[in-house]
Amino acid sequence: MEEKTEPRVVAIVGRPNVGKSCLFNRIVGRRISIVHDQPGVTRDVIAEETCHGFIVMDTGGIGMHSTTLSPKAINAATEDQVDFAIQAASLILFVTDAQTGLTALDEIVAQQLRKCGKPILVVVNKIDQVGNISAMDPFFRLGFKHILPVSAEHGGGFEELLDAIHDFLGPMPVKEAETTVPITICFTGRPNVGKSSLGNNLLKQNRLIVSDMPGTTRDPIKVTFEHMFPGETVPCRFQLIDTAGMRHKSKINTSVEFFSSLRTQQSFATADIIFLVVDAVSGVTDQDKKLAGQILELGKGVVIVVNKWDIAQKQFREDSLEGYKNIADFQKGFAKAVQESLFFLPSAPIMFTYALGGSETTKILKVAKELYTRLNQKLPTSKVNQVMLDLVERHKPKIVMGKRFRVYYSLQVANQPYKIKVFCNQIFRLEDVYRRYLEGAFVNAFKLQGCPIRFEFIGKPPRPPMASEGAHFKKRSTLKSKK
Repeated sequence: MEEKTEPRVVAIVGRPNVGKSCLFNRIVGRRISIVHDQPGVTRDVIAEETCHGFIVMDTGGIGMHSTTLSPKAINAATEDQVDFAIQAASLILFVTDAQTGLTALDEIVAQQLRKCGKPILVVVNKIDQVGNISAMDPFFRLGFKHILPVSAEHGGGFEELLDAIHDFLGPMPVKEAETTVPITICFTGRPNVGKSSLGNNLLKQNRLIVSDMPGTTRDPIKVTFEHMFPGETVPCRFQLIDTAGMRHKSKINTSVEFFSSLRTQQSFATADIIFLVVDAVSGVTDQDKKLAGQILELGKGVVIVVNKWDIAQKQFREDSLEGYKNIADFQKGFAKAVQESLFFLPSAPIMFTYALGGSETTKILKVAKELYTRLNQKLPTSKVNQVMLDLVERHKPKIVMGKRFRVYYSLQVANQPYKIKVFCNQIFRLEDVYRRYLEGAFVNAFKLQGCPIRFEFIGKPPRPPMASEGAHFKKRSTLKSKK
């Protein structure tokens, strides 16, 4: 049996606002964590694999209960996430701030870290002149053997820090090539619809912070995991992206929320499948429709998750809504209403679940795998061509300027999203309503529910005037000029 190598994990911890996220971005090589002067911006653990041969984790500030900047429940959840990172880490970077000097909170953090039994490397951040050793002197009182000066913002001391990390972790193991690419799934929706709770259920651990307060999640969180489906011998790999709730533009009133919203939109672009989470109590809102429109524009596979369905069922039993025979009939009517509100989506599958303790959440991975398979099919050209011809024949387009829109030949040219090249007569004869009919009917014909379709229509160029027509026009023009 092949020996499994333990992951090389470096956790960045420290009190709030010492530059942990800036250092995280420096190590990863790109801006992932939100960097802001406001303490307490980072809340979840953000993990990213680096080109240096280890995984680095950014954490929320330890000791946030000492401030009044964040609600108490979120502070407690943030420190739970820090504990998770410490337990998973092979090495801990204890980040301090040279500009503010050694604080009482630094000493409290140091006391907590001594108990973990992990190797500790004290990083004295915000030293613009790395040679200024005197700024490091107070931090030797913490009692840790290894201390390094850095400037995370400007890169000073960064190479020395990487060398020290490699000294702690040992030689980089030879990495085997990944045989499969993970299916990347993303939950999105309005704030407080239960995205993080759904993610925790999938991961079977409290990896993501859950709070009733909207805006708890700020940075997109990426977690790779495996799931073994019944009857299969090889586990399926997934990558889960948990995003901040998409707030209405009028409610984005801080720079932190602005960058959080921007990172969420960037996460959409990296996902294979996006689960649009809708609140079962409030139903589909205008904000949900706008999110659905963004998903459609990106050409991503889409699934609608009606969350908190247990609450809706309870209300149905208590209020005895008229017009429905039972819960099953009510669910069917609710699904129909969702489809009508989001009619422009490509017949997206609809799931009903509840995040807290709901067994239905395990079906999400099955739906994701099935949709991923549909997204990557190669459609037979003969069938694509025949389906398009049949659709036009079944529902003939209107006559425009004396002629109808006609399709001559069609074929698939790309996936994710599906791109179908359609050779036709003049494109101006194609109306938008008819284009939408073709897209929807094509999805149903190939059972591509949840798969966006893009048609590329290639029309015949306008017919140039015949030679006789040109000569006649020229002769008439000459006669007019002579008069």
